[in-house]
Amino acid sequence: MPLHWNVHSDSRFFEVICDGNVEAHEVHAMLDALVGARALGYRKLFDGTRGETNISAMEIVDIGVRMRNLHRGDVKLGPLAVAIADDKYVLLGRALGMLAAPRRPMRVFKTVQQAHRWLNSPAILASVPEPESEVPSA
Repeated sequence: MPLHWNVHSDSRFFEVICDGNVEAHEVHAMLDALVGARALGYRKLFDGTRGETNISAMEIVDIGVRMRNLHRGDVKLGPLAVAIADDKYVLLGRALGMLAAPRRPMRVFKTVQQAHRWLNSPAILASVPEPESEVPSA
């Protein structure tokens, strides 16, 4: 499976790594894991620097809509850093725009190292919401 994720509950960090051709069903499985781990408030890193995809524009919109629906209600979202190559930005631009709308820190980086530095900065660490027992349906 080209999409791998790790939940680091002790540091409240959810890491996703793409390594190969990612399909839409894998993204949905990752979102299921994010919700199931009650990690919406965690710092999140999406490393797409080694990923490829044949996901259609419509599937990307569907994924973006699903992610936006996770943001409903009083759920406080944790910061999101996305590391992607320049040539992938156009493909993912619409979904990234949908993710940027909720009130939470979010930035796009060209390298994973830049993303890690930002996610570990004092200001971002301070912005991570306290754990909540509420979990929206995915």
